[in-house]
Amino acid sequence: MGYGKRYQNALKNIESEKLYTLPEAVGLAKNAATAKFDETIEMHFRLGIDPRHSDQQVRSTVLLPNGLGKTVRVIVFVDNADDVRKAEAAGADIIGDEAAIARIQNEGWLDFDAALAVPSMMAKIGRVAKILGPRGLMPNPKAGTVVQPDGLENAIKELKAGRVEFRNDKTGNLHVPVGKASFDATKIAENAQAVLDAVQRQRPATVKGLFIKRLVVTSTMGPGIKVEISGQAS
Repeated sequence: MGYGKRYQNALKNIESEKLYTLPEAVGLAKNAATAKFDETIEMHFRLGIDPRHSDQQVRSTVLLPNGLGKTVRVIVFVDNADDVRKAEAAGADIIGDEAAIARIQNEGWLDFDAALAVPSMMAKIGRVAKILGPRGLMPNPKAGTVVQPDGLENAIKELKAGRVEFRNDKTGNLHVPVGKASFDATKIAENAQAVLDAVQRQRPATVKGLFIKRLVVTSTMGPGIKVEISGQAS
């Protein structure tokens, strides 16, 4: 499949085999985002893990210092009146009660961007795990989305401020958004550096050789720009 004129023009400013610094790559990706909509700037990692092994899974969250430039609708699964009041006071957009779970199960309703749950709700949410899981919406302790009632306020605020979850896929890759092309390049670069630092901290102890084999920054419709990663232990 051929690429359009906009894509080809963007390629003229990028050396395909060059490894750019992260701020350079972000700047190039931002300049290449010339679509009629506000493209997302993304980071794509190729990790040196074997995703078939449970001890080589990479999953965590990172709070982007400059957010993602979008309104995040948060559902909070709680099971008693006190927790409902806490969730609503903390800014929850939707209360995940039995009726909400039934709606997800029966209608495939997913009108929210992030989900939190108190531990006592996890058994009930299990009924819709196959719906929420593939979309990255299933609450999980490792991702900081299963929290005690007293932690709801902080968790909701972080999600709305730009906390994103990342996890490797079945091929050992990570895909993480770091902002909109309309952002100032410095702010995107700060978000990108926060993601890179967070990913590097998640290196499994059993991984041998390079942990991050390849890192590319791109916009939604633009070409990939390869990033130089310094200081990696092999």
